Amino acid sequence: MSVAMSRPKKVTTHVLGEMKMKGEKIAMLTSYDYSLAKIVDGAGIDVILVGDSASNVMAGWETTLPITLDQMIYHGASVVRAVNRALVVVDMPFGSYQGNSKEALTSAIRIMKETAADAVKLEGGEEVTESITRILSAGIPVMGHLGLTPQSIHKFGTYTVRAKQEDEARKLVEDAKKLEEAGCFAIVLEKIPATLAGEVAKAINIPVIGIGAGHEVDGQVLVLHDMLGITHEFSPRFLRRYHNLFSEITGAVENYVQDVKSVDFPNEREQY
Repeated sequence: MSVAMSRPKKVTTHVLGEMKMKGEKIAMLTSYDYSLAKIVDGAGIDVILVGDSASNVMAGWETTLPITLDQMIYHGASVVRAVNRALVVVDMPFGSYQGNSKEALTSAIRIMKETAADAVKLEGGEEVTESITRILSAGIPVMGHLGLTPQSIHKFGTYTVRAKQEDEARKLVEDAKKLEEAGCFAIVLEKIPATLAGEVAKAINIPVIGIGAGHEVDGQVLVLHDMLGITHEFSPRFLRRYHNLFSEITGAVENYVQDVKSVDFPNEREQY
């Protein structure tokens, strides 16, 4: 029996909590469009994150900051239409929740109504708990995100590993506890020391999903385009490429160009 068939048809926030209690690891990937999301969901992924990384891999921006709420809703709705089983989480983009809990609620409601997603995700610790509380008051599940938070890249000035110093590590642990107390159903930890990530996973009762955070957490997430080798310039230590689609797609397009120019395509069987 396949992994996908051994669990409930639809993954929910409750199912993720049960997986943590049973010690079953959570597999999470990003998706941004209908066609790839349908493949990812059919392969048995537990959670699909419609990440603001769409700003990078879909739109070509250097950071995640430029992507808008309308664009995230477009990507989210495209993914949801493809998915039958996975829990779909949509990132709240930069500027849609920071510093204004009323705007955060309005943004989250738009995402849920216009995409039919299962939950939203936002970055930050204690400073965003008011927004989290207000969003949860509308019955909208929230996933947190600590460690390297790409929407704060201009504050950090670098994508280096976070929480290596004792004070920052201590704050991260406290922030994780505060996110759990606020009502988050799970937390993503990005690019922090593996031992610290394991400490967080043991300190709280909600699932902790890592990206560049070692194997002692409750699950893993990668950007789909990185994992499939569609992107090739980005090669952090935590990334394992499961395919090299960059080379395969390049070769296929080159063959097509050659066949068109040599009048090999279309042949007699490929025309009416």
